[in-house]
Amino acid sequence: MKILVVYWHPEPKSFNGAMFNTAKETLEALGHSVKTSDLHAMDFNPVSGRHNFTSTNDTEFFKQQLEEMYATEHDGFAPEIETEIQKLEWCDLVIFQFPLWWFSMPAMLKGWVDRVFAMGRTYGGGRFYEDGVYKGKKALISVTMGGPEEMYLTDGWNGDLDAIIRPIHRGIFEFNGFSVLAPHKVFGPARRSEQERIAELERYAQRLKTIFDEPAIEVGQY
Repeated sequence: MKILVVYWHPEPKSFNGAMFNTAKETLEALGHSVKTSDLHAMDFNPVSGRHNFTSTNDTEFFKQQLEEMYATEHDGFAPEIETEIQKLEWCDLVIFQFPLWWFSMPAMLKGWVDRVFAMGRTYGGGRFYEDGVYKGKKALISVTMGGPEEMYLTDGWNGDLDAIIRPIHRGIFEFNGFSVLAPHKVFGPARRSEQERIAELERYAQRLKTIFDEPAIEVGQY
C-alpha cells in the first residue's frame, strides 16, 4: 500500500520526530511505499497567495478558490503545490503527525492544508463527503499532547480531545472523501521516562502493522 506522512515539528529530535521516523521505518519494513512531507525541513511556506499558481484567472481581484479551479483546468499550480497534491492523489493512507498547539494543528500544517487542498482538484463540483475526490482512501491523525490524558476527557480541564480534533476529521478529511481512522494519541511524552517513550513508539509501530485492517470511525459521534 501507499502511505503519505505529513509531519511538522521544529525539532527533529522531538518525540514527534521519533513518531515520524517510526511510521516511516515500520511501514517500509512491511513492504509499503512511503512518501513524506517534513514541512519544517522543507521550509514549507504556509501562506497562500498568487504564488500558489503559475496561471492567473483574474489579475484584478484574488479569490483563491476561483484561481484553484482555473489552475486545475490549466495545469497552473506552482511546482511545490503540484508536488504535494500529487502525493495526496498517490497515497492510500495519509497520516498527519503533529503536536497539539492551541487546540489545533500547528500553523505550518494548517497552511499546508490551505494551499494543497485545492478547489477543483481535491473537492468541488458535487464531490464532497461520501462522494469526495479521495473516497476509498484513509486518514489518520497521530497527535501528541503536553498534558496527561485526564486533562483531555469530557469532564477534564481542557475538555474532550475527540471534540477538539473533530474539525480536522470532519472538515478536512471527511469533507474530501477520506475514511477516518481512530486518532493515535500520546499524552505528555515530555513528562515520561525514556522507557515509557520507547514503549509508546512500540505501541505505535504495532498499530501500524495492521492499520489497513482497521475500520473507519463515525466522526459524527463526537
